[in-house]
Amino acid sequence: MTTIPNVSLRSEQHQKLNSDLLSFLNASPTPFHATLNITTLLLDAGYQQLDEADAWDLAAKGKYFVTRNDSSIIAWRQGSKPFSESGIGIVGAHTDSPCLSVRPNPELDTHGVLRLGVEVYGGVLLNPWFDRDLSLAGRVHYLNSGELNSALVNFQCPIATLPSLAIHLDREANSKRSINAQNHTPVLLATNKLKAKSNETSKKQSAESVLHGLLKDHLKSLEIEAESIQDYQLAFYDTQAAAVIGIDGDFIASARLDNLLSCYLDTQALVASDESNEWAMLVCNDHEEVGSQSHAGAAGPFLKQVLERIEPDGEALQRGISQSMLISTDNAHALHPNHVDKMEPKHSPMLNAGPVIKVNANQRYASNSETQAVFRSLCEKMNVPVQTFVTRGDMGCGSTIGPITAAEIGVKTLDVGLPTLGMHSIRELGGYEDTAHLYNALTGFLARV
Repeated sequence: MTTIPNVSLRSEQHQKLNSDLLSFLNASPTPFHATLNITTLLLDAGYQQLDEADAWDLAAKGKYFVTRNDSSIIAWRQGSKPFSESGIGIVGAHTDSPCLSVRPNPELDTHGVLRLGVEVYGGVLLNPWFDRDLSLAGRVHYLNSGELNSALVNFQCPIATLPSLAIHLDREANSKRSINAQNHTPVLLATNKLKAKSNETSKKQSAESVLHGLLKDHLKSLEIEAESIQDYQLAFYDTQAAAVIGIDGDFIASARLDNLLSCYLDTQALVASDESNEWAMLVCNDHEEVGSQSHAGAAGPFLKQVLERIEPDGEALQRGISQSMLISTDNAHALHPNHVDKMEPKHSPMLNAGPVIKVNANQRYASNSETQAVFRSLCEKMNVPVQTFVTRGDMGCGSTIGPITAAEIGVKTLDVGLPTLGMHSIRELGGYEDTAHLYNALTGFLARV
């Protein structure tokens, strides 16, 4: 057994944990950026990056990670005992968040303004996206000297906005306004007179598309010469920085808390438990918000293929998995004080009161009595408070990568998350103290205290 000291609430270590979390959130506007930033954390901790196309030579007690699609990542620590005798502790999360994704042919040059058409990605809470200072980020594929390359882009500064319709033009806006995802979401970039600086530039941009021209200029600012833009995956995001707020600093407010908060804490817990000599793994999948059905999603073969390369012997692999456990970490709904009727009265988690075990009899969450008991016992050892969430019987229930991974791999699974308000909004709210609670629990789990 390894002893892992707890991070004390409001201690210097806790303050640094949350300060670094804010930096991570600000630097991760897309799943591509989040995965890159996790990669940096792992490299700094001595993990070795592997390529799926290469042969792997894995050593006992080695530390490795591999990415797929630039947006999903699996990292693991080899234990001192054979996999078949030890099994592996896994923590999992997802890198994607609901957003407004730019369409392939997005330019709308009408009514004296230039707009970009977007497609709603995931279950976006649309109202809060209006009247925000938006920027653009993602992955771009381009030709350079005839070779196809890719790069991550992030404009960072506010280059767009989505204006609300004035209440004078819709007197029932506060009671009856609804948003049409096709007609009401194109994002405003410029007036026509700002679209080009000259007729020559205007003709050039018209030929290649305005957005392609903007992307080429942005790549040039990164000292990347692009002959042409071949394709992209881009999303708008709010430029307001993540922050600690509240009279006593009780809250963390940010975009993408669901689920980059879990990605960050999972990564930190993996690194913090490195001295334990136990098998441990981090899995952060893309595309959870849209069902996980992709080659990089939890319903795809990524995790299974990595496990099969770690332990090529099929029987030894299954013996190890039978002794393994996954904690799927994905934000939980907190009790909203202005909407208490939306929660099941006996299962209403509160901010700063600890991680939430998520339970659903219909397997929308993968928690069961065994995995719940393991986690409760662990939290008792680590002096971590625990809460439980069950959705109301007259409301639907969301899901996570937990049930999907459990079904794909056959691993015992628990669904846990930190309580959150405003989930799927452009700006969500979490508890300042809850980060230490979950970090302590996950570090203890991966170290097998």
